[in-house]
Amino acid sequence: MTAASAPTAGVRPPVIRREERRRRTLLFAIVAALLLGITPVVGHHLLGAVPWLHAQQQHLAILCLVALHALLAPVHTFAHWLLYAGVAYAVVERGRVAWRHRQIMHALPQRRVDPSSPLGQAATGAGLSVGRVRTVHGLPTPAFTSGWVTPHVIVAAELPDQLTRDELVAVLAHEAVHVRRRDPLRLMALRTLASLLFWLPALRRIAADLEDEVEITADDAVAPPLALPLASAVLKLGRIRNSPPPAAVGFQRADLLPRRIRRLAGEDVVATSHTSTRSLLAATVALVLTWTSGVMVLHPLNDPRLQNAVRPAHCDHPHRSPITHLFCRGWTLAHADAGAPCPHEAESPTAFHQP
Repeated sequence: MTAASAPTAGVRPPVIRREERRRRTLLFAIVAALLLGITPVVGHHLLGAVPWLHAQQQHLAILCLVALHALLAPVHTFAHWLLYAGVAYAVVERGRVAWRHRQIMHALPQRRVDPSSPLGQAATGAGLSVGRVRTVHGLPTPAFTSGWVTPHVIVAAELPDQLTRDELVAVLAHEAVHVRRRDPLRLMALRTLASLLFWLPALRRIAADLEDEVEITADDAVAPPLALPLASAVLKLGRIRNSPPPAAVGFQRADLLPRRIRRLAGEDVVATSHTSTRSLLAATVALVLTWTSGVMVLHPLNDPRLQNAVRPAHCDHPHRSPITHLFCRGWTLAHADAGAPCPHEAESPTAFHQP
């Protein structure tokens, strides 16, 4: 169930429509960042290194393609290592989080809920199976959802004493949405993708924006009569600042309290973003370098068909560094050796990345 199919009584339709557009934009940004970050590194290998220009095409206006290839080949190699490091980081970091979460959940003294108890009746009223609810005495977080395959709702045993029945039903209805959507698994996958491209801070910030939308979507899916009780419960429990265990979806997010309460109360609230201009500029620069280097390695330094033929001299800058050779006039001096390959290729053949 989404915000579009079950709008709450407290949230204005323009707010819901605006936030739905925002979610689509965030999802597009996540997919685009992943494609832009990975494709230039592995794309030409998957395509069989199809050259984007003929080997005899060595200039683009005054830009020397061979020199540009020489300069950007190390950048492309570095991008490969960044991808390898991202895979290793994602495996280690997410594995550590999963292990820590498992240890915490095993240490919690969980108890099943009696269906006839106030909490069991509230779970039934919220459309949540009583068998999916566990209580813990002294739990610092009011409620959270845990579990990737079979999610369970962990509730503080003292919660029924702190909330009215309607508020308790609203809280459990909110958690029931996380259970149905398997939000712990969604968030784990989202955070793994953000870790994979750790060198793009903007990606992690966009992922944090999507994590906010997980809570907002759960609020919107609660039945309309429970909108105000849910806002009241969020306000009452706002003093609790503790976070749920890692790899879990918590009911209480201190940074989201004002937005959740105000929108459930019917105010026109504009969502804020975790991204910054600096992170977006850094991501743009990194992606431009990655893509430019990925494209340039598709330009072959030699044409295999010309190995035994006489090739024209590349230009009039023999035996100089690629940086001084980046811009040239694109014509050959009369005294140049007509059979000589590009001077940079002869100078340091190991510097080139042959696709």
